[in-house]
Amino acid sequence: MVQDFSIEEDENFIVEVEKHPLIFDISSPVYRDQHLHARGYVCYSYTHDVLEKIANYLKAETSLRPTIGIICGSGISESSNYSDSPLADTLDQKQNFPYHNIPDFPLSTVPGHVGQLVFGLLEGVPVLCMQGRFHYYEGYPIWKCAMPVRVMKLVGITHMIITNAAGGLGDGYKVGDVMIIKDHVNFLGLAGVNPLRGPNDDKFGIRFPAMNKAYDEDLRNDAKRIAKELDIDTHVHEGVYACVGGPSYETIAELRMMKMMGINAIGMSTVHEVILAKHCHLCLLSGMSTVHEVILAKHCNLTVFAFSLITNECVIDYSSKTEACHEDVIQSGQKRGEMLRRYVAGIVRHIADKIALETLD
Repeated sequence: MVQDFSIEEDENFIVEVEKHPLIFDISSPVYRDQHLHARGYVCYSYTHDVLEKIANYLKAETSLRPTIGIICGSGISESSNYSDSPLADTLDQKQNFPYHNIPDFPLSTVPGHVGQLVFGLLEGVPVLCMQGRFHYYEGYPIWKCAMPVRVMKLVGITHMIITNAAGGLGDGYKVGDVMIIKDHVNFLGLAGVNPLRGPNDDKFGIRFPAMNKAYDEDLRNDAKRIAKELDIDTHVHEGVYACVGGPSYETIAELRMMKMMGINAIGMSTVHEVILAKHCHLCLLSGMSTVHEVILAKHCNLTVFAFSLITNECVIDYSSKTEACHEDVIQSGQKRGEMLRRYVAGIVRHIADKIALETLD
């Protein structure tokens, strides 16, 4: 497992490199030259070789070769009395890979996150579900929170659906509604917490990926059409998502500021995943806790679709006695479990049909 450590003196660097091959590609002059003179601080990440080994392990254990990846957010990834079952549990021919059994994979610690990768068929379409994600507030560095996106890319994923649970700030947003993400504000990234920080690996993507088209417009329009076909369009909005660090919820002053900025929903994930997905050339559809996932998805140049399930209404009135609560977030997600399953299944079928047509062309 990769370990975090600090280096106080340059002369210790080579020793640490040899002790931690998972962190550094010791054959790469980029890692040696750029870090050898960095006194007191080191930027690092999983090397391409290590991530490829993880992907090869998964491919060796299953015959399924999905091209669509799904990241499930809080409350959406576990069953309860409120829903028939979580999305991943409805898959046919499913194979579960608990994180603790996957070499060099982090562990999910948040209630509502099962902590496993699930290969299976969603209404006949091969998919790979991430049942539980990693958050910056758990203590993981941001590059580790988003690393599963790169693993998915190496497994063969080309399109990503990213979901999350978020607080609703938009006018008319109610608990249980869905917000399709058209853009984001990455507060962590604005403070320098970006999964692409450090030496760039050209095997994954370019040094400076553009983020102005992180969320695929065609997929967003298709998702709105599918919502209408399923007769759930009255519960579906489109807006701007903001990623904050957590785990504490926002103050009223912070919420009022974000509302003035035009932000419609707030969560603690997703954007870093999207960034890496786009860097890896993946197609994205996204949701709650999404920002760092979006960043990585963008870096991987994946096609991305993301949406947030509104699990609580943000309080901006000082006289209100209401307080945000994670248990309410989980319950809200579970109550909408079946609706979300049908919605995601419809989007997956559409993407699969689109890929099939492109293959024929």
